[in-house]
Amino acid sequence: MTDRLRLFSGNSNLDMAKEICRYLRIPLSRANVRTFSDGEIFVEIEENVRGMDVFVLQSTCPPVNHNLMELLIMIDALKRASSRRITAVIPYYGYARQDRKVAPRVPISAKLVADLITAAGANRVLSMDLHAGQIQGFFNIPFDHLFAAPVLLEHIKSHYLDDLVIVSPDAGGVERARAFAKRLQVSIAIIDKRRVGINETKAMNIVGDIEGKRALILDDMIDTAGTLTQAAEALLREGATEVYAACTHPVLSGPAVERIHNSAIKEVVVTNTIPLREEARACPKIRVLSVSNLLAEAIQRIHDERSVSSLFV
Repeated sequence: MTDRLRLFSGNSNLDMAKEICRYLRIPLSRANVRTFSDGEIFVEIEENVRGMDVFVLQSTCPPVNHNLMELLIMIDALKRASSRRITAVIPYYGYARQDRKVAPRVPISAKLVADLITAAGANRVLSMDLHAGQIQGFFNIPFDHLFAAPVLLEHIKSHYLDDLVIVSPDAGGVERARAFAKRLQVSIAIIDKRRVGINETKAMNIVGDIEGKRALILDDMIDTAGTLTQAAEALLREGATEVYAACTHPVLSGPAVERIHNSAIKEVVVTNTIPLREEARACPKIRVLSVSNLLAEAIQRIHDERSVSSLFV
């Protein structure tokens, strides 16, 4: 039953919102979300939501702060309009890399964003492939954590499986790489990298056997693609025959698209949690897979009070 279900969307990812609505067979709910000339955000909910189970879709992708404020203001508007339950659907959770203190006098911004979302009035959060799983613990409300793995695995099985090795670009991604490798029944390798500054890393050594194999670098996001392209060069130097890459969140900021285009990487597979800008859409090496149906099924199950975790069994 979807008669009490409403899906609203900010301006960050309207195409995904429309795809989800097609799967759920409901119209996208009406809201006027616009910006005043001085940059302030105005939101007006244009239909009755009293007593409704409301979902608000918004990725906190670039422009990050603007999209985050849109989400917070939409949640506040829906709360004041007497929605029964408000679920923030955040395919890409921004500020996730600032999840702990790594130096003196720095913030834990991921926790601050969690507090803001809760204070705005969200009753539940639905997100995908968090950069750090412990972010779920920053919320004192229910948090459903989805994985793009089913969509990515299906593509990998049909395109790259022969002589494949899954490569983690750093020690933090080993668990993810191991899970994929287990499902694909292939081996894994790890790149030992050293970070020399913000958005700047230097790939160093490779742990694992990649000689004569096709290497697929697996990560949760690609930002500037510096680590990715350095890793690809290191893998080819150590004997990999071809290098591919896969990630959930294509942030692709700064020179990322140019780096990917000029690199030896054959193909980069991403999902639509973040809409690609025109330059990225035009890059022949970047392929986009949709996770809209996965998010839509999770929304339906939350609305029906059914298990979400069984999606990944």
